[in-house]
Amino acid sequence: MQRCFLADYPDCRAELATVTEVPERALTLDYLIGEPGLTGRGLGPELIRSALARAWTDHPDATCAVIPVHAANRPSWRALEKAGLHRVAEGELTPDNPADDRRHVIYRIDRPAAGPAGPA
Repeated sequence: MQRCFLADYPDCRAELATVTEVPERALTLDYLIGEPGLTGRGLGPELIRSALARAWTDHPDATCAVIPVHAANRPSWRALEKAGLHRVAEGELTPDNPADDRRHVIYRIDRPAAGPAGPA
């Protein structure tokens, strides 16, 4: 798991912005569950939820997370959906894996609204 601001990678941000809005302080996540025996057990959504919760705490200026996923990677985009992200766009982007084609789906979640202040 890794996270970064998309603005830290201007070329990637610019390409993604041709497909969907990418706010200046948008985060992205990159994750992998490499052990086949650990897939399909709910670890992906939990990992994503945990990473986002930590990101909101660590980066109070982060406004949202925007995550592109290769369109054929259904388990990955299903994990994003189960973690509360919503598909906001589909389009062609340079793939991480050169063997993949350019079809991607893009998911987004906005920073949760601050809850009501508790008693002082």
